Amino acid sequence: MENVNKVIVICGGSSSEREISLQSGQGVFKALCELGYETTLKDFNDLKDLYELKNFDFVFIALHGHEGEGGQLQRKLDDLKIAYSGSKSKACKDSWNKKLTKEILKDNKINTPIWLEVFFDMTLAKNGLQTSSYDRFRPFNYLFLKPEEDGSSTDIFKISNDEELIDAYKRCSNPNRNFLFEEYIEGKELTVTIIDGESFPPLEIITENEFYDYDAKYISNNTKLSKAELSNDELNEINAISLSAYNLLDCSGWARIDFIQNKKGIFYIIEINTVPGMTSHSCVPKSASLVGVSYNKVVQKIIDASF
Repeated sequence: MENVNKVIVICGGSSSEREISLQSGQGVFKALCELGYETTLKDFNDLKDLYELKNFDFVFIALHGHEGEGGQLQRKLDDLKIAYSGSKSKACKDSWNKKLTKEILKDNKINTPIWLEVFFDMTLAKNGLQTSSYDRFRPFNYLFLKPEEDGSSTDIFKISNDEELIDAYKRCSNPNRNFLFEEYIEGKELTVTIIDGESFPPLEIITENEFYDYDAKYISNNTKLSKAELSNDELNEINAISLSAYNLLDCSGWARIDFIQNKKGIFYIIEINTVPGMTSHSCVPKSASLVGVSYNKVVQKIIDASF
């Protein structure tokens, strides 16, 4: 690893995940201080010029949403020859766009729920679910509707009929952009953390909410993150799938892979996160803690994995 003394943590920004990013940034900042680094915490909104970052040995990206995960920041940092945490630009771009991720997974015979790309406007909502476009999902009790590019379960809806589709449009904080309809698969919600090519114990996410939405992720104290109860064969399989997806998307440093395991035991990848949350409610530190790796050690491992 190169000599790293001065580290800047960038977080916040202007996306729908701003508040979560600020919490992640605070956690990482505290850990870096305790690890002995000369550390600065910076809200991305207050960063006037990326060239300022050349004053530091390393940039820890705790910036969620399109500004931190869409790939443009990583490309600019590479152009400036500034070292940073996590994946390179293309991996971020491909994983941030759920359609691109799904296409890569499908092309490589990795299971992901069936999807349909749409432009989510009032016309689509009023046309309802009876058109032939939705035949690929039939028969269905529910469909998920989610932004093609967004995170933290923002603007995700579980829909069963035409009325709920119109209501989703009315409640959506940012419609009139590309969304995906996605097959609803009943089963366990699981997630796998990878740091430097090493899989950490899969977690099962148990929520009292209808699904793992923003409230369940970051607000509710009733959401449980438990070590997933999987057989040895299932554990080997989910780890192998996770690493395959991580490598196919050309991820590096760290990532989190989210799954549904259906009633027959088949794993489906929902999405890949290149800048996972690092809050007190987040999956990455929880998963690492199951094998005795502290929050601070996770942060150190992410830095080590970035070189």
